[in-house]
Amino acid sequence: MLEPRVSGVLSVWLLCWGLIPMAESGIGVNWGTISSHRLRPSTVVDLLRDNKISRVKLFEADSGALRALMGSGIQVMVGIPNEMLPLLSSSPAAADLWVRQNVSAYVGRGGADVRYVAVGNEPFLSSYNGQFQNLVMPAILNIQQSLVTANLAGYVKLVVPCNADAYESSALPSQGAFRPELTQIMTQLVQFLNSNGSPFVVNIYPFLSLYDNADFPQEYAFFEGTTHPVQDGSNVYTNAFDGNYDTLVAALIKLGYGQMPIVIGEIGWPSDGAIGANITAAKVFNQGLINHIASNKGTPLRPNAPPMDVYLFSLLDEGAKSVLPGNFERHWGIFSFDGQAKYPLNLLLGNKELKNARNVEYLPSRWCVANPSSDLTNVVNHMRLACSVADCTTLNYGGSCNEIGEKGNISYAFNSYYQLQMQDSRSCDFDGLGMVTFLDPSVGDCRFLVGVTDKGSDSSTSQTTYQWWILVLVLVLHGTFWLSM
Repeated sequence: MLEPRVSGVLSVWLLCWGLIPMAESGIGVNWGTISSHRLRPSTVVDLLRDNKISRVKLFEADSGALRALMGSGIQVMVGIPNEMLPLLSSSPAAADLWVRQNVSAYVGRGGADVRYVAVGNEPFLSSYNGQFQNLVMPAILNIQQSLVTANLAGYVKLVVPCNADAYESSALPSQGAFRPELTQIMTQLVQFLNSNGSPFVVNIYPFLSLYDNADFPQEYAFFEGTTHPVQDGSNVYTNAFDGNYDTLVAALIKLGYGQMPIVIGEIGWPSDGAIGANITAAKVFNQGLINHIASNKGTPLRPNAPPMDVYLFSLLDEGAKSVLPGNFERHWGIFSFDGQAKYPLNLLLGNKELKNARNVEYLPSRWCVANPSSDLTNVVNHMRLACSVADCTTLNYGGSCNEIGEKGNISYAFNSYYQLQMQDSRSCDFDGLGMVTFLDPSVGDCRFLVGVTDKGSDSSTSQTTYQWWILVLVLVLHGTFWLSM
């Protein structure tokens, strides 16, 4: 078991925790890239800089994103996907190669300001049934040694983003504790984090609490006050975020690390795809969150001490994400896929409102719609084909395009497929049921998109995948890793 080691400077900082307020929390964003219409990484970095966003979290070491971030001054958290944990936990050589290719290659003078490496993404999620649980600490120790070898361990810190289901409470935040099966691994993890000056990273989603529980008080998910406060001894909770956050604090206290700094790795509200997921709710939640964090009030268990950093989820919509959790999964962005702000939002970083992406190159202003002179009786299979490839989630119940009528639904599906195919004329045929129009068919809040022209937008993802398989191949050939059948 790892023993806690705290440096002199960190010890003084911890002792002073209750005496002085923490430094102002940093507001960052998650930059996900699971999209069929990806902006150039340089365009996204310009978007970050124009909005004075100084922190960004990547879910993998996307080479295009990291290159674009070089020299930007933006602090970066680079993620390692869960699927890489088996290799990295079993092979120090794999960890060395990963650090060399994805950290060392980008840092230095004029490079990317990589501050954190996130080992896995919610690897303790209960739905994984322990699949990654025993891989996390071995992977962390291998990567930490690789950072030491690369002389980066003093600057680049390792973290493990955890879902809030890693801890639980029967009713009150003060009763919070890590899930029994995680107690040992969490003790090891927080000891490691404490020894290396790393924060505990947690993802908190009040929206999901509301979405999954019909009896959850809606106003408790926001920051506007509630008629259903939670009384916990002398502490009163008026919003789900504070209650969830302090449940984690209580769990850390039970392990003897009640003063451990906490970073919110993901938090946000979707703008489409479900009942309660809309522009108004997303704006109210995100602005309420930002104002709440900026007030420095903290929470009942950590007064005057807000989280170190908060990463909004997310920067951009990702139209190719899995919808297994819900159709809202593709609509978390504060910007749409093309970098256009969905609603006014003051990040309190210097601009009163979000600034749109500049120099976005769109396809021509034309759309594919249902041909009004055609018999649409047999259109179902065509719609099913279109929506199996393109994103049609806004057509579903609760979506912004749910009430545009049958022909509107058909047109939306056709157009989504047409734009995904870069407006290839053949992709609007649908056996004569589709036609191209130059009149925008958007209706009210239902926006018919026009794709972007960046043909090189997927190169960084393919390059990342290519590097991953090269890494596996090299290690297999050298006998350091075996693939079991």
